Amino acid sequence: MMLQLNTPHKPRLLILDEDRIILQSLSQFLNREGYDVRTTDNPDDAFAQLENGQIELLLADINMPGVQPTEFLRDVRRKFPHVVVVVITGYGSIEGAVEATKIGAFDYLTKPIVDDEIRVVVEKAVRQQSLLFENQTLRQQLDLRFGLENIVGHDYKMLKIFDLVGAVADSRTTVLVNGESGTGKSLLARAIHHRSPRRDKPFIEIACGSLPETLLESELFGHTKGSFTGAIADKIGRFLAADGGTLFLDEINSASPAMQVKLLRVLQERAFEPVGSNETKQVDVRVILATNVDLQQLVAEGKFRQDLYYRINVVSIRMPNLRERLGDIALLSNHFLRHFCKETSREIVGFSEAALAAMARYNWPGNVRELENAVERAVVLCRRPQIDVEDLPETIQYYNPGSTMRVAGGAETAEDFTTPMSLEAALEGPERRIIEAALKRNAWNRQVTAAELDINRTTLYKKMRKYRLDVGEMNSNQVA
Repeated sequence: MMLQLNTPHKPRLLILDEDRIILQSLSQFLNREGYDVRTTDNPDDAFAQLENGQIELLLADINMPGVQPTEFLRDVRRKFPHVVVVVITGYGSIEGAVEATKIGAFDYLTKPIVDDEIRVVVEKAVRQQSLLFENQTLRQQLDLRFGLENIVGHDYKMLKIFDLVGAVADSRTTVLVNGESGTGKSLLARAIHHRSPRRDKPFIEIACGSLPETLLESELFGHTKGSFTGAIADKIGRFLAADGGTLFLDEINSASPAMQVKLLRVLQERAFEPVGSNETKQVDVRVILATNVDLQQLVAEGKFRQDLYYRINVVSIRMPNLRERLGDIALLSNHFLRHFCKETSREIVGFSEAALAAMARYNWPGNVRELENAVERAVVLCRRPQIDVEDLPETIQYYNPGSTMRVAGGAETAEDFTTPMSLEAALEGPERRIIEAALKRNAWNRQVTAAELDINRTTLYKKMRKYRLDVGEMNSNQVA
């Protein structure tokens, strides 16, 4: 059954009591107070009316024959969490009414019921129901923004990921998300959280690569006042802030060896000590981690602890880059188009065939994030009913993988493919320029360049020697 949680203009109440005189008097009084009142003396009929989803407030005598008070209240709370319950009780059973509030009843009224008393209690109950409605609305908005349905894709690789998320969401299992920058790793982590039993608890995110080691430890585990220069007060860390919920650690590959040891312990024992404290904190946290480099390669190179790698690699999800899911480009583009048209109050019906062809031809180094930005730009600049090629960024407009290569400064170098040659020889020119451009972007830092090109450092060095780019490195006086 789907509940229709529309904000009511006239609050709807149901009164359940075996005493018909009480039903009549309460109904008349609350009708005069402006409420939409329904009555019944049958518990089964009360549940049937609640099932219809048209009741916000239930006033019920739970000491009726055939009613188990505790079981009745728990059933109402479990099946109809949006309904606020006020218990009606006789003077001699006040203790039972107080116990009922512990189980889930909002308040109780004692017989004989006084008009002023019921007026105040019902007004408070209606305000409580309004808060429940607002909370439910916020949850629905979060689901729309961060739910799995917001991750667009019909490529078979994405469909397999959707199945995997559904399988792991209910557990506390550690998840490792792999993928290039811009593929949606953070969005996937939020989707896992919002499909899990922890969805009402915090989702805390931190990029490990954005902080130096000393600050990262404080951010994760917290610190005590005076534990280091600048620690002017106690601070709760991200692990404790995420207690009961989910902690997403992005760029886990950048964690230092010392930090890796601390992370291994907290993942194994769910325990840690804040910086400057000997007090051990226990937490119940589901941890999701992400990386845009090959952790297994880092383990082989001795840059990432093997025991930590096996501890976090329980369930591994690889987010495919956009070049691997070209069939999703049109789907994603139209999804972003609808979003930005709504955000900017623009009316654009879609993309021209030429624009879609240009986007399908482009290699999307920034992945889905770059596509989203390109569509936003096009929506802002477009002055026609349909987005065309000239509304797209120049990098997409002029990209031609077959005959030209755009290099630094926007210049184009023509490739001569008329002379017979092997595929390996034909690819040498473009490969050299790609590597050289990446090295220059990264100030000839081999490690950063290798990570950007998704190759290991040894392979990069061999290619640099092959194309004599190591000479350019020495000339730049910036040896990595």
